[in-house]
Amino acid sequence: MRRFFFALSLLVLSHSMTAQDKLNEELLWSLKRLSGETLSPDGQAVYFGIALPDIKEDRSERNIFSIKLDGTGQKQITTASGNESNLVVLKDGSLLYSFKGRIWSSKADGSEPKAITPEGMQYDYFKLNTLENKILFSRDVKVFNTTADLYPDLQKSKGRVFDALFYRHWDQYADAYVSHVFIADFTKNSVSNEKDIMAGESFDCPQQPMGGTDDFLFSADGNRIYYVSKKVSGTPDALSTNTDIYEYSISAGTTVNISNGLKGFDTHPGVSGNGEWLCWLSMARDGYESDKNDLILYHIPTKQLQNLTKDWDNTVQEFIFSKDHQSIYFTAYTQGSKHLHQINIPSSNSKSKFTPTIKTLTRGDFDVADIIGQTANAVIYTRTDMNHAPELFYYDISKNNTVAITNINKDTYDKIRMCPVEKRMIKTTDQQQMLTWIVYPPDFDPTKKYPALLYCQGGPQSAVSQFYSYRWNFQLMASKGYIVIAPNRRGLPGFGTSWNEQISGDWGGQAMSDYLAAVDSMKKLPFIDASRIGAVGASYGGYSVYMLAGIHNNRFKTFIAHCGLFDLRSWYGSTEEMWFANWDIGGPYWDERYKPLYQKHDPINYAANWNTPILVIHGGLDYRVPETQGMEAFQLAQVKGIKSRFVYFPDEGHWILKPQNGILWQREFYRWLQETL
Repeated sequence: MRRFFFALSLLVLSHSMTAQDKLNEELLWSLKRLSGETLSPDGQAVYFGIALPDIKEDRSERNIFSIKLDGTGQKQITTASGNESNLVVLKDGSLLYSFKGRIWSSKADGSEPKAITPEGMQYDYFKLNTLENKILFSRDVKVFNTTADLYPDLQKSKGRVFDALFYRHWDQYADAYVSHVFIADFTKNSVSNEKDIMAGESFDCPQQPMGGTDDFLFSADGNRIYYVSKKVSGTPDALSTNTDIYEYSISAGTTVNISNGLKGFDTHPGVSGNGEWLCWLSMARDGYESDKNDLILYHIPTKQLQNLTKDWDNTVQEFIFSKDHQSIYFTAYTQGSKHLHQINIPSSNSKSKFTPTIKTLTRGDFDVADIIGQTANAVIYTRTDMNHAPELFYYDISKNNTVAITNINKDTYDKIRMCPVEKRMIKTTDQQQMLTWIVYPPDFDPTKKYPALLYCQGGPQSAVSQFYSYRWNFQLMASKGYIVIAPNRRGLPGFGTSWNEQISGDWGGQAMSDYLAAVDSMKKLPFIDASRIGAVGASYGGYSVYMLAGIHNNRFKTFIAHCGLFDLRSWYGSTEEMWFANWDIGGPYWDERYKPLYQKHDPINYAANWNTPILVIHGGLDYRVPETQGMEAFQLAQVKGIKSRFVYFPDEGHWILKPQNGILWQREFYRWLQETL
């Protein structure tokens, strides 16, 4: 305990000697939101986007910037009102990018911008071949009839007719269109001779609704196209995760499934610069969306594949090939943070048995959020921690260290005191050690008492790492005076596949015990007010709040649930990704084999025990966890006479994306805590 207080006192002292203010909602919404784009051809500069919310107009404005890797020479490239993205830098330095549904070109400095594709035609994500004379892009193609097609005399009817699932997905209803990949001739002034490489098919690429440029690409020689698709339709589509990697021959016009036999998600294909290798992320089991992601390496000349990470007890997030074609850089969650790793790949000339070796390159309490690219001696990425929004960094390959490139929010950070963050190992009820992040108020004084918030993560298999959220912001929570307790409970990645998989079929079991163990351990500390602890969370985290409300035995004084699952039976009958419900819950509620699971893990079965104030938040366009889940929970609390509030966003889905809605969300979140905690 003495060592603990000494460490905290150092943290407090180090932060009290600098800035004066604490983070608040206004400062949070003023932060520049950085995301990566690409590198310059000479590897000397990196391009990135900065988005800023326009609160009055209720939208975001995103422009593209460039900066040298040494952190000098930052320039704004695009200035138009809107959102420019998907930047491609041509060999001569000129630029291509997506803007308002069209492809635009400009000089290297962003001057002389012009649209090179016609208005009214859809050009979504695009990629060029290495010769820069061919382009791939995606576009919606009509393949089904609408009700207006079926009944021409009913043109004003808004009715929809469905014969199978998916009839809706995440936040949108199915329509007559699917997304296809097109190839076309390209010059800096035009796109012509377009050809749909999926003509006649009723399948999507990119995958809907969340696919993008990672779903298709050219081979290194430009003769083939690799793309991701799940070529099943209707209800089987809602039951399966079996996407595949397809190879399309440009000259022959033929398509081959090169991942045939791999049963789970196969996604994110990437090609080595020498054209010898194709790699992608692969999950082994159909229906398990959070299965271990392995690196599958495919030798293009021999059509042989191997699983590089078969014996590695962790899951891969993203990757790029090294410039020398001898290894792959990838990210993975490791003990509560997301880090950069490297794995070697076989040499085509070697006759000896190949054994892959994995090295962890970055270490520390931060996340390597997204890999942007590689130069001869650096891997460039975005980095976050619980006190800092994304910034550009690079890993110096020769020096084995990390270097900051940007500090775009320095003016804001200079005004505020940072929050001390501690990593604690807490013993669970089954005698395991659980890594738990503790975030303290900036002016933390261990001689005082503070209210605490238990953060319940969603997913249910999404990491509690050093991420930076503009809504579920630990820095803001702590700056409001709450100690944040964020456990890496059962089901989260970064602690081995066994820990990760223990959530499946046991939603209300050990994971709930893990949460309560974290609270019981922390509330013994003298600076936590054990009578003022709340629990908050979204999605599965919202489910956790509803579950804890019925089993917490008066540990908590208040609850906040966002888009949580309240009644698993009604949720099974109204959600859309049935593979998820079948795998994570076990199966359908009417099957005798699974009825005990519904009895044990359904929050509604513990509703009689509810006695604690609760704020319920839900989006009307959330088809993953439909709005009635939140309405049922709120109605229960109201009928039982429990202090409760329902915040409803009819124009939002599972996430709150519009600026004014986001501000309202935070105002209601903290108003509730002020009233009840």
